[in-house]
Amino acid sequence: MRDYMKNTRTLFFVALIAVLQVSFAQNKEEDYYRITTVPTPEGVKVEGGGVVTLPDGSVAVCTRRGDVWIIENPTMENGSKAVFKKFAQGLHEPLGLAYKNGALYTAQRGELTKLIDTDGDRVADVYETVYAWPLSTHYHEYSFGPVLTPDDAFFVTANVAFGAQEWWRGESRVPWRGWTMKITEDGEMEPWATGMRSPAGYGLIDGELFYTDNQGDWQGSGALWHVPKGAFTGHPAGLKWAEHEKSPINFTEKDFYSKIDIRQVKKDGRYVKPENIMDEVDPDFKYEIKEHFPQLQLPAVVLPHGILGISNSEVKEDNTHGKFGPFSGQILVGDMGQSKIMRVVLEKVKGQYQGVAFDFRSGFQSGVMRFDFDSKGNLFVGETNRGWGSAGTTNSGLQYLTWTGRMPFEMKTVKAMPDGFEIEFTKPVDKASAEDLDSYTGKSYIYKYHPAYGSPQTNLKEINLKGVKVSDDGLKVRVVTEDLRPYYVHEITLHGVKAKGADQITLHPTFFYTLNNIPDGEMLSVSELSTKRSSLLKKKVVKKPRVSKKTVAKKNPVLTDAQVQPLLTNNTCVACHQKDKRVVGPSFKAIAKRGYTDEKIVELIYNPQPKNWPEYATPMAPMPQVPKDQALKIAAWINSLK
Repeated sequence: MRDYMKNTRTLFFVALIAVLQVSFAQNKEEDYYRITTVPTPEGVKVEGGGVVTLPDGSVAVCTRRGDVWIIENPTMENGSKAVFKKFAQGLHEPLGLAYKNGALYTAQRGELTKLIDTDGDRVADVYETVYAWPLSTHYHEYSFGPVLTPDDAFFVTANVAFGAQEWWRGESRVPWRGWTMKITEDGEMEPWATGMRSPAGYGLIDGELFYTDNQGDWQGSGALWHVPKGAFTGHPAGLKWAEHEKSPINFTEKDFYSKIDIRQVKKDGRYVKPENIMDEVDPDFKYEIKEHFPQLQLPAVVLPHGILGISNSEVKEDNTHGKFGPFSGQILVGDMGQSKIMRVVLEKVKGQYQGVAFDFRSGFQSGVMRFDFDSKGNLFVGETNRGWGSAGTTNSGLQYLTWTGRMPFEMKTVKAMPDGFEIEFTKPVDKASAEDLDSYTGKSYIYKYHPAYGSPQTNLKEINLKGVKVSDDGLKVRVVTEDLRPYYVHEITLHGVKAKGADQITLHPTFFYTLNNIPDGEMLSVSELSTKRSSLLKKKVVKKPRVSKKTVAKKNPVLTDAQVQPLLTNNTCVACHQKDKRVVGPSFKAIAKRGYTDEKIVELIYNPQPKNWPEYATPMAPMPQVPKDQALKIAAWINSLK
């Protein structure tokens, strides 16, 4: 996980529902997925580092404070209370739980531990070290897991530390930091893969390991990776141990830095923190470096930073067979900073995983760290935010998410096509709105591969639609575009596509597809497509506007709160700022009180000055991707709040 006291770039607190959805206020997340809080006894701090449901219906939760609790009757059936029993204590910040053959397993900072209750009183009598690994004592050396493997072993992932002078640069001070380890029950360890920076999330999908990493140095955005043996997922710190006799990696740190600039520069005897280079002519991208190092594993699905989370966590397949709603078999990914859960659907194209991501459910009381389904289809969520910061009203807790039985109007999945994408819906679409090209807008972009902390969206390009084709049953829409780009995120918003027989757009109208490969297959001919645009069908009546003195004096009128909201949301301003309230950054009203001109605010959007706000621990990141005209409108609106 990341250090938000020192190292973080902008924490994001993205609004749950874009302004496009405001006009359809009846369409709310809570109508379909209900969050219930499990009350904790006085004095108990859950800080859920690990969650696993047990065969008898109880839930085990390990906490960052070193305890393991078993909660009986966690859904509070028949109005009775949940009962908390302390199963184990004295552990060193366990950040994961697994259950096997009557025992619980957890990854402490320095070991994989087996917890055994020998007499059935729900208190662990034996704490057994399965395997221990080195620690340097650096605060950032979290360890995550375990994940049970199909061959009855365990996967554990290990965080990097940070440098002494270069406090921003991840480093592997002791063996296997920045690695995934495979550990057997009898204590044998196999180094499995490296390139991890802060691998807080993990999960087994169809018997294969996947994990999520956090944005930071060498990681432009959070994402979901497939981790086969011998994979290098991008962060170079772990390459320090690539020449170890057990290592499956076939290149070294020296090899890596011969192909990419480490940007390790000293000025006045001290290292200079690398920053994003504005208007960079030829930045590096991961897919280019992969040509030199085939073991470099590209993300299967990018989770655009500040939109689909900022500190991605748990990875869990919906294996409830419909008890949790219409997304059975899909993947849920948690996020700490935004206190929410996203939805991911994978597909394999030309032997490589890729897929689509959607927003799913926000509004949890604290950072979403771990979750697990029970046999009834409830999703139990362990929450914590200490040291990291998150949206929500508390610092920790345990909640569960339940499908209400109502069917949301959503994009169920999106598949790549040779000429675009095929969108499948949970309910039939209104054909007229779905055939209107004005109902769609989109863009594609990529993130830089560099030692700077994170990356702006780069090489942005508008996606132009050639046409659409709606299936006879209205459940699928084929979108044909001119602008497919391998290795890029393709973001398309369906702001005008409505449900059949209802004035309602999808609950989450935007999809984010990571296109690693364009599939082969038959392309649709133009004759099969609708190319209608409602904007061209409207009569253009030109009226001479009435000019008043007020109009002349106000050449560029200030946007209203409603009008500015899509600009604030799309540019992720609401990730850290609210109108009236301090969040990660100052409120917009507090900024207005500084007396900056509109032009100065735009300058500070592109080149923030953290020294101007010393009372805020998290520095704002440069936002060069915000279009100048939009930045000016945002600035004018901020100054209207004085």
